Amino acid sequence: MSDNSSVERLKHVQASVKRSASDYARDPASVTLIAVSKTFPAEDIEPVLAAGQRVFGENYVQEAKAKWPDLRQRYSGVELHLIGPLQSNKAKDAVELFDVIHTLDRPSLAEALAKEIAKSGKTPRLLVQVNTGEEPQKGGVMPAEVDAFLAACRSKYGLTIEGLMCIPPAEDPPSPHFALLNTMAKRNGLRWLSMGMSADFDAAIQMGATHVRVGSAIFGTRPKAA
Repeated sequence: MSDNSSVERLKHVQASVKRSASDYARDPASVTLIAVSKTFPAEDIEPVLAAGQRVFGENYVQEAKAKWPDLRQRYSGVELHLIGPLQSNKAKDAVELFDVIHTLDRPSLAEALAKEIAKSGKTPRLLVQVNTGEEPQKGGVMPAEVDAFLAACRSKYGLTIEGLMCIPPAEDPPSPHFALLNTMAKRNGLRWLSMGMSADFDAAIQMGATHVRVGSAIFGTRPKAA
């Protein structure tokens, strides 16, 4: 992949996000584009950083730990989001490295994050992942359990939750899942909605997304090993 193609794709996606927001009578500034750089090496990410993008998403703590400290030294103002599943034993590294964690989905992880936040003094912003399609192979809180889990995060673990995140089933139309997430967020007084990827971010913006996670539309096809 050439440097120019990723930068051209970034500009195209940025323009598409702004256009979608305007089409649905939303302020384009209310939608944050997360460039999903998982599986891509630092040399593929640098042109996008140099073009001014500062919000990035990674799936794995160890991969991010290997890439981002050096990149952050050279590019100021980076905001790093963990958008993949998080093991409780990686909570310390996640709290240290990430500004936002999108995938809080069980009591054991809430407890581990609360412990590390108290210990480190760092306060990454937290979103609860909802398994809107109730898929057994996928992480996330079941929709019927979201309200109780959010209440436990706040009262039992002392965590501040900013919003909700979902990944709709690949075979389903995404809009009903996005609408469900929006309804749950409003019911619980949450402002952030992390939903929508390369193929469906327009529908997500229509349904109120505040953060869209776009990877392949910016960086191109992912390496096969990923």
